[in-house]
Amino acid sequence: MPRTPAAAPDALDDLLARIRACRACAGQLAHEPRPFVQAAPGARLLIIGQAPGSKVHASGIGWDDASGDRLREWTRIDRETFYDPAQVAQMPSGFCYPGKGDGGDLPPRPECAPMWHQPLLDELPHVRLTLLVGQYAQKLYLPRHLRGSMTEAVRRWREMPEGLFPLPHPAWRSRLWMAKHPWFAADVLPALRERIAAALG
Repeated sequence: MPRTPAAAPDALDDLLARIRACRACAGQLAHEPRPFVQAAPGARLLIIGQAPGSKVHASGIGWDDASGDRLREWTRIDRETFYDPAQVAQMPSGFCYPGKGDGGDLPPRPECAPMWHQPLLDELPHVRLTLLVGQYAQKLYLPRHLRGSMTEAVRRWREMPEGLFPLPHPAWRSRLWMAKHPWFAADVLPALRERIAAALG
């Protein structure tokens, strides 16, 4: 994910305002768009997830649900740090809640990443570690040969390009997934926490 230095100190503020005002997918949603993003120029950790859920859509606070609690448990990041944009940036694959489908939330809207991701990455030159949470983020940023399945991507975390760390989505189903794959808690989580501590330190 190439990055270039920010052009001006207020460039990120202007970009965040434009993202939050975006209505590109308004005609495709059953509700008013409410794009979510969290960033500041000095952020050293970036979390790229799926898309806001209904609770995040209501509160405007990223990962403000049980999945967020589980992600913070995995990462051992306290809430104060997690919601400090000067330390942790949050950029979903799709910035708005996509609505419900037959099997849960719909996939992230396809308009967001091509429109906003690279401009935002260009304004975050100090990011040392990017967490790719779930299959949608991994499909966007992992090389093709490393993104066969989410489980395989997480299992091959040691082979990832420098600065990228794949994770399963921490939805309630992840408890069942973890029970089937005990290596995640035994091997991946300790390495994840170590890398996060180094990035934020």
